[in-house]
Amino acid sequence: MTRSDGPTPLKHRPILSNFGAPAAPANDGRQTPMRGHPVFIAQHATACCCRGCLEKWHRIPRGRALDAAEQARIGDLLMAWIDRQMGFDPASPHPPR
Repeated sequence: MTRSDGPTPLKHRPILSNFGAPAAPANDGRQTPMRGHPVFIAQHATACCCRGCLEKWHRIPRGRALDAAEQARIGDLLMAWIDRQMGFDPASPHPPR
C-alpha cells in the first residue's frame, strides 16, 4: 500500500461506506474483521469499527445514516492512522522509504 496525497483513496470508499454508513448496518458490532486489510485494522484502532464505537468515542449517534461529511471525516481519520503506521510525516517534504 502506498501513500496517496489527498482525500481517502476512492478504492477504499466502498469499505468505508458499507461498514457503518447505514442507519442500522447488518451485524453491527461484528461486521469489521480484525485483520485482512489495513482499513479494517485502522477501523478498530480508531474506534470506527461499528456504530457503537462511533457513538461512544466520536459522539455520532446510532439509528441514522452517516452523512457525507461524517464519512469523509472518518475516512480522513483512518487514512491519517494508516499514514502514521507507515511512517508518513505530512510535514516532511520527503516521502518515506
